[in-house]
Amino acid sequence: MMSDNKQIEEADLGIAGKLTKAFITSPLSIIIFFAMLGAGVIGLISTPRQEDPQISVPMIDLFVEYPGASSDEVSNIVIKPLERLMSHILGVKHVYSVSDKGQGIITVEFDVGQEMNASIIKVRDKMLANLDFMPPGARQPLIKPKEIDDVPIINLTLWSKSLDDGQLRSLGLELLQQLEKVKDTNNGFIVGGRKEIFHIDAYPGRLAGYGVSIQQIAGIVGSANVSEHTGNIELNGFKMEVYSGDFFKKVEDIENLVITVNEGKPVYVRDVADVYYAPEEANHMVNYYTGRANKTTKKATGEQAVTIAIAKKFGTNGVEVAENILAKVEELKGRLIPDNVEVSVTRNYGKSAKDKVNALLKKLFIATGAVTLLVWFALGWRPAVVVTLVIPVVLLMTIFAAWILGMTIDRVSLFALIFSIGILVDDAIVVTENIYRRWLIDNKITIGTAIDAVREVGNPTILATFTVVAALVPMAAVSGMMGPYMAPIPVLGSVAMMISLFAAFVFTPYFIMKFVPPLGVLHKMHEKEEKESKILYAFFHSTISKLFHIKAYGWGFLIALFVAFFMSMSMFYTTTVPVKMLPLDNKSEFGVVLDLPDGTALADTASTLHKMAQVLRNMPEVVSIQSYAGTAKPFDFNGLVRHYYLRQNSSEGELQIQLAEKADRDRSSHEIALDARQLIKQIAADAGADYAVVEMPPGPPVLRPVVAEVYGPDKATRRKLANDLTELFKESGTMTDIDNMMRDEYPVITFQVDTEKASRFGVSVRTIKETLSMSMSGFNVTTIRLKNALEPSNVVLQIPLSKRS
Repeated sequence: MMSDNKQIEEADLGIAGKLTKAFITSPLSIIIFFAMLGAGVIGLISTPRQEDPQISVPMIDLFVEYPGASSDEVSNIVIKPLERLMSHILGVKHVYSVSDKGQGIITVEFDVGQEMNASIIKVRDKMLANLDFMPPGARQPLIKPKEIDDVPIINLTLWSKSLDDGQLRSLGLELLQQLEKVKDTNNGFIVGGRKEIFHIDAYPGRLAGYGVSIQQIAGIVGSANVSEHTGNIELNGFKMEVYSGDFFKKVEDIENLVITVNEGKPVYVRDVADVYYAPEEANHMVNYYTGRANKTTKKATGEQAVTIAIAKKFGTNGVEVAENILAKVEELKGRLIPDNVEVSVTRNYGKSAKDKVNALLKKLFIATGAVTLLVWFALGWRPAVVVTLVIPVVLLMTIFAAWILGMTIDRVSLFALIFSIGILVDDAIVVTENIYRRWLIDNKITIGTAIDAVREVGNPTILATFTVVAALVPMAAVSGMMGPYMAPIPVLGSVAMMISLFAAFVFTPYFIMKFVPPLGVLHKMHEKEEKESKILYAFFHSTISKLFHIKAYGWGFLIALFVAFFMSMSMFYTTTVPVKMLPLDNKSEFGVVLDLPDGTALADTASTLHKMAQVLRNMPEVVSIQSYAGTAKPFDFNGLVRHYYLRQNSSEGELQIQLAEKADRDRSSHEIALDARQLIKQIAADAGADYAVVEMPPGPPVLRPVVAEVYGPDKATRRKLANDLTELFKESGTMTDIDNMMRDEYPVITFQVDTEKASRFGVSVRTIKETLSMSMSGFNVTTIRLKNALEPSNVVLQIPLSKRS
């Protein structure tokens, strides 16, 4: 190989030429190459993987109780002043609230990116500094923060044909305790199942017969369940501690308590009440159904169930955490989990993230291979090898940068890399082509010519790269949830472009000198390119010249162009092509949210959900369905923003539907969801219910696609306007799943105390209230700590449901 005799001035080389001159023959080039490759591999292994970017969206709920106050009083006296206080906090984006009889909820939503811990401290400090405005009788607000890290990545549904929901809950608590030991797991909780409690069912007739009040029972039981240190004594040279009392251990300990003495005979608790240990009264129901696409041999048709939900810690690998949890479950089968209990995985965001990431990585390799083949076809195998060596190090170093910047490998960050491939190879191709061109002009291969060739295209390449970066960077300034969600595209796209620029000036010339083509090959490549250029020139010259010289061709092309333009624009109006910010994702799940008229009994809600589940489970793509009546399913990102986890009324319910994998079905999840909406439409109409088919959005979720806020001078005006708007939306024909947040009017029983009669009988209003409260709502007298129990068992005193109804 000939060496260059020309002296190249340092000042004329520019940044590109200086870099090339320093590394084109230096052994440091290959060392830096492998160092960057190794760093990229470390980044690929260490960067957490998940389906969506992990963004911080602090949302803090304040629960306020004001017993006895109407919804208007709660709103005016407690909620509105608290709203004003919360809105003064720096970084708060929205404050909204719901007021109900005796209670209210305030939700404080901070700007995206705010730290959760700092946000909690701000809310707590603001609240504690202004407690003096709270009216007498109102309780101190309870602060409950929620953020994306609280969204469970794994849901396990336990169901059985032989165990009831109380036994399943006990098993679920033990299983949850074991699963929370898995590395990098975060909060876990259980949905469904009734707690095992000690019931004291008092009967009014027996109480009257023995002259015993329900308050006496509560007082005796509560005071007997104590054990405490009472002092010390010295005996036989020992200092001995003295304890008095004992905790209840079994039903008999409560039954044998003496309430009073009547006509010289003791009256025991068992004389006036039935005492037993059993699940609490049902205030929610969870059931499990198998669908037609379920490949297991065990089938379920509304079996009682509980769902265990487990989240992961911030910044950890969701794929790894999910796999470790499922491995632990398999380990516990046959030991902790009996054979008559089935464990169904009803959410696995680790698997979905792994599938998404693997699919995008596959597309990344396909895109790299396509670029390599294109370069091979156009320039030959040597440039193709150079490009193939440069692309992986650029992509891997970009992933390493994502790890350093605290990002994750997710569908948005991988899309940024796929998007960048077509641009980042341009730098290497431009450098390669110009070096070959200069060698052909000089008719000799020299290092100096290669350096000068890089210098020649250096500034334009740098300018082109910075132009692309300048076009990407503004996307990072987008506000709201969409900005941080899509931030990996401008950030990683820009990083990839800058690394590709460095690689083009350092690695590309080095590898070109390692794979130098003979001059004869370069000449053949040049001749081939000239032949192809002549063919293309002949085609375009003959085509375009006709447009200018033959009027029929020219006018025909212009008219066709206008027709094509207006036809394409008409697709927006005719909705032939739906306009969306992001394309719908083909998920393996969707949900149904059901709202029956307020005041509907739990049994009716569960029955409506059962009818819907029976219809939907016959869809060929459905694997399983879980129904949640009177409680919310474990929330997802969508449910976090929409506060679905607060749905605890007996008239509210949800269905969670799991679908077969994408490869095992022909229809997309959106098409299935549209079909499901029609299938359950009549069931909802018969029950007088509102319902919504809820799909996971392809991007960050919102409260609803269309939200109307109604303001007015008084409650009646606001309600009327809201009802009118609801009907207007329904009549529009372009919207579906329309609902409002107004409570329905439903019958209630108000017990009015005749104070004059009460005074004559020597009974205070407070005593009447306490008696009703203990009788009607289930009064927690005390708790019992059973051996090996994972949660205390309440002792509940009440009148049996059959008697008080």
